Amino acid sequence: MIVVRITMNVLPEKQKELVQTILSMIGPMEKEAGCLSYALFCNVQDKNLLNLLEEWQTRKDLDRHLRSEMFSVLLGAKSLLFHPPQIQIHTVSHSEGMETVKAARVEKT
Repeated sequence: MIVVRITMNVLPEKQKELVQTILSMIGPMEKEAGCLSYALFCNVQDKNLLNLLEEWQTRKDLDRHLRSEMFSVLLGAKSLLFHPPQIQIHTVSHSEGMETVKAARVEKT
């Protein structure tokens, strides 16, 4: 799995415009081949600090997305930001869930 985190510090007067643009893209993005999830998060202390979190099945799926018109729209929104977005791409080879939390919390007797 590939996880992409895009951090954007949006100009206050452009925050609503950027949020509306991204929200309009979520439905079509989630239908792209290989997209596992696509979500926008707002910092609770600073509504102008946004994080876009994408999860992709394979690198091939992500690469296709990076070449897409939709991603071009996102990159074109840089004029709404204080500075260019920070993009981090993480390759995940293993995931764990609640069973790991429960196992770690078991008290030793």
